[in-house]
Amino acid sequence: MAQITAQMVKDLREATGAGPLDCKKALELNDGDIQKSIDYLREKGLAKAAKKLGAGRTMQEGVIEVYQHFNGRLAVIAEINCETDFVAATDAFKSFAKDVVMHIANMAPIYVKREDVPQAAYEAEKAMQIRILKEDEKNANKPDNILEKIVEGRMEKWYQEIVLLEQPFIKDDSKTIADLLQETVAEVGESIQISRFARFALGEGADDDAGDE
Repeated sequence: MAQITAQMVKDLREATGAGPLDCKKALELNDGDIQKSIDYLREKGLAKAAKKLGAGRTMQEGVIEVYQHFNGRLAVIAEINCETDFVAATDAFKSFAKDVVMHIANMAPIYVKREDVPQAAYEAEKAMQIRILKEDEKNANKPDNILEKIVEGRMEKWYQEIVLLEQPFIKDDSKTIADLLQETVAEVGESIQISRFARFALGEGADDDAGDE
């Protein structure tokens, strides 16, 4: 199986507009062949859907969706936007919004997307992971490039823990929230974005609002 590099994922993203996880999966399934990966994404509707995400479109319609746990100790509020009030009224959009707030309530992400993560938070986490690795005697003789790859893997896992779009969907962990978003875009035929959210847990204080999508 061909080794999938970050550059290959970047090239495929530029060619299709699909998300990084979808691009990596497509490359893995197609043994690193870019053209076959492009065809795969198009067949799945992901390339077409991804290009509708943003792309200069105005998304001022949508819903402020609210989830409250049955005992009143946990609540989530999220702004989810689309282009038209017609789509905002569809069952597909409403279902997506409800799934998103339910997922946030259970999985407690901090940010909407990777780009929202402060550089200082990233550097602090990476420094901690490097320190943990180097303090482990098993890694004493490993070259720096190997340690760097291990850290990169741990940082990807860290993103999946704190970034909403990169988390496995709680109802179906074979897909991420980004995948769910793209599927909904393909179904309704226009752009959708998760703009921001806040999660409130009694006794814990409120998490910071996520940045604009």
